[in-house]
Amino acid sequence: MIALRGKALSAPLEEPLGHTVWKIVDVATANSQRGSRAFVVGEDGEAPEGFDLYLTRSCGPSAGKGEAVLRLPPELDYLSGDDVISVSDDGQRVRVLWRHESRQNSVLLTERCNHYCLMCSQPPKTANDDRLLAEAFELMRLLPRGTSEIGFTGGEPTLYGQGVIDLLRLCRNLHPEAQVHVLSNGTRFADPEFAAAWAGIDNPNMMVGIPIYGAEPARHDYVVQAEGAFNQTIPGILNLAQLRQRIEIRVVLHKLTAPALPEIAEFIARNLPFVYQVALMGLEMIGLARANIPELWIDPTDYADELVEAVTLLDRNRIHTMIYNHQLCLIPRSMWPYTVRSISDWKNEYHPECVECSVKDECGGFFFSAKYKVSEKIKAIPGEAPREPALLEL
Repeated sequence: MIALRGKALSAPLEEPLGHTVWKIVDVATANSQRGSRAFVVGEDGEAPEGFDLYLTRSCGPSAGKGEAVLRLPPELDYLSGDDVISVSDDGQRVRVLWRHESRQNSVLLTERCNHYCLMCSQPPKTANDDRLLAEAFELMRLLPRGTSEIGFTGGEPTLYGQGVIDLLRLCRNLHPEAQVHVLSNGTRFADPEFAAAWAGIDNPNMMVGIPIYGAEPARHDYVVQAEGAFNQTIPGILNLAQLRQRIEIRVVLHKLTAPALPEIAEFIARNLPFVYQVALMGLEMIGLARANIPELWIDPTDYADELVEAVTLLDRNRIHTMIYNHQLCLIPRSMWPYTVRSISDWKNEYHPECVECSVKDECGGFFFSAKYKVSEKIKAIPGEAPREPALLEL
């Protein structure tokens, strides 16, 4: 697991930092960059003058001259040039907003949400966190040209209304080639004016991922704990489709949804055949999912038949289908070509049983939270020829 936040070992600041978002510069990328850049001091301890903030590693040399200097905790020693961080005014708290070497960066826009999904990995909060949106604007301006993938998540980003529209328009203007993926519960798109504003961003590389947890209102509304959600989500999807927007349907598989997977797949094929892709997702055992283990947990081997039936149905209807967050040893081999190594690298781990597995490099592994609940049927697969993994498409 890769840490994305930490507390500075020392932060002897004479006055509060002027802003929160900083792009890291090292010896290799320094050039003459100054301003909202933080210089990470190398092993030799030398640091050019003129930077507003200097970072030193936990076991590295210090930087003198009385500048604003933060000593990073050991878990953040990996930070290097072109990474972007957020630093609290007092310099004590450091959050990693972007790791330039990763293709799985997600930009958190808010922790607020109008749903309370039973399996939510990040339980909603009510406190105002508009600062996250402001950070995202700054981040877009600091990312290098040529950034290939940008993901936005929440909470529910569309709660910002015009604010998120403005952010996504800035993203398109600064990074027109980037594949942009936004996670949303979809209810805001039931408003034709908001759907039109979304389409007005005019980004052919943007896609919104919207969940459906049932082929009828009762199941979906219960899972998201919001009465009337299904009857807003589906019209929202239809509004986007009419405006020719790219849409991904997501289905998190657990005890309440997996048994109904064939019906959900048939609903998608009959009513939403225009969607760009469908992602069938394994459960991340953290947040509310961990609190609701008795109601949600089901071993993937127990819904293998439903998974095969659903994927086969979607595939026959020419709907691009992917299986996320599943281990190869727990699903039928006929499903392997549909699997994606989708678990973000910062929270991806492997079971001890995986050490001797011949297809470990093709398997997606586990969320670090699998320590709270994992199938007892995990087993190493001996002597298998590696297969080509599916590509993660945005």
